[in-house]
Amino acid sequence: RLGNAPCSWGTIENTGRGVPYARMLTELADTGYAGTELGDWGYMPTDPERLREELSRRGLALVGSWVTVRLSERAFHRAGLENALRVARLLREVGGEKAVVNLGDDHGGAHHRFERAGRIRPEDGLDEDGWRVFTQGAQAIARAVRDETGLRTTLHPHGATWVETPREVRAFLNRTDPETIGLCFDTGHYALGGGDPVRGVREHAERIWLMHFKDFDPRVLQDAEEKGWTYRDMIGAGVFSELGRGSVDFPGVLAALGDLGYEGWIVVEQDVLPGLGDPKASAGRNREYLRGIGV
Repeated sequence: RLGNAPCSWGTIENTGRGVPYARMLTELADTGYAGTELGDWGYMPTDPERLREELSRRGLALVGSWVTVRLSERAFHRAGLENALRVARLLREVGGEKAVVNLGDDHGGAHHRFERAGRIRPEDGLDEDGWRVFTQGAQAIARAVRDETGLRTTLHPHGATWVETPREVRAFLNRTDPETIGLCFDTGHYALGGGDPVRGVREHAERIWLMHFKDFDPRVLQDAEEKGWTYRDMIGAGVFSELGRGSVDFPGVLAALGDLGYEGWIVVEQDVLPGLGDPKASAGRNREYLRGIGV
């Protein structure tokens, strides 16, 4: 089951509004995808009946949604939980019991990591108290979502947040309950953090509840090192290239998922800022690449 997401059309984590949602959904369906993520709250209709109608007439499923929470600061947990529940209720009503709430740590809570994304050192990470706050917040939200809606919750390791590198992914999973919270494994972000996506999929197979397919161009990271670019600078320079044009071994990732019996959604994310190219053409090229490797 293959989906795409609003970030591929320039609507990305409250940093920019891309094309109108109706056009985005039509283009997403026309380029051969079967599902979509919700995107920023309010980008698509939040009335369940209207959203259901918009999706159903294009033959699309609602896969899940990113929810931003500043997990590193306890004072933000309550608001994050309430926001996650608001999203989860809509997902459950429109997307059904298989939809996934996808927690993403707030970039605003880690300014130095925003500056050093892709170049994170051990000393840039959380201390033990920081991990305790972070994981308690994530698990509390996941439990609340499960108890009220029955949906599962994942954490999305992500550039410029407190969980980016393979070491940090491992630390988060080791500190959390595998029955309560899983992993959204994003191939591009895992590579940005210095990991091998094929190895990462095999290592964390039992915790992967959602897959994001994103490529990674290491040449942009080299430029970032030389020029002192931030995470946003790298996005603008195309650090997450179209599929098949970067360093991610997607045939290897698919083989690993097949060996592990993964049956969930694969969501393509071509992170772009508004105005960067033609999103429909890019989505079509990504779809053709995946057909070429058997998806």
